[in-house]
Amino acid sequence: MKEHFSTEENILFNFLSQVYPLTQIDFMPLAKVIKKKKIKKGELLLNIGQVETKTCLVLKGFIHQYTIIEDNLFTIDFSLSGMSFNNFTSYMEESPSNQIQEALIDTEIIYFEKIDIEKLLLNSHPFSFIYTKLFEQVHLEREKRSLILQHKNAYKKYELFLNTISKSKRFLEEVPQKLIANYLGMTPETYSRVKKTYLNKA
Repeated sequence: MKEHFSTEENILFNFLSQVYPLTQIDFMPLAKVIKKKKIKKGELLLNIGQVETKTCLVLKGFIHQYTIIEDNLFTIDFSLSGMSFNNFTSYMEESPSNQIQEALIDTEIIYFEKIDIEKLLLNSHPFSFIYTKLFEQVHLEREKRSLILQHKNAYKKYELFLNTISKSKRFLEEVPQKLIANYLGMTPETYSRVKKTYLNKA
């Protein structure tokens, strides 16, 4: 990238270029519409009842995506630096969100508004390809996690988490254990036990 592109634009360019070899000319329409936001620790980017209008990329920080059912918290996903996210159901249906997006530490994101994404999808073939591939990756990960959660055996859940979820290594390094336990549908005590058992067998 040339020097007249900002740090944020360079990060986005590199992220998208992992999916498709963008040229600077390809990237220019994207650079014109990206926006940046800083979110303080504990601040909500999206709350239950709001409508999702953005697709985001974490520059630095940590977004926890979760829902509350009968006063219990259920983790949907984690987004760390270099990871994209949104509440897809709310975004697609323009319906009230059943999900909360909370910054667990001070976080910076860049994002596209839906109206801008739709224009890019119509006018930019490279962006259309990238968007499709990212969509496929997100749904592949969610399908794999859905299958993990079908298992009643906690050890098997943990083993599948390590072997099928591509982000598992980063999650283990950067996400609090109690949240990974929640992500896998376990108590922290069960998670700690199966992790220890797995490491002892390794």
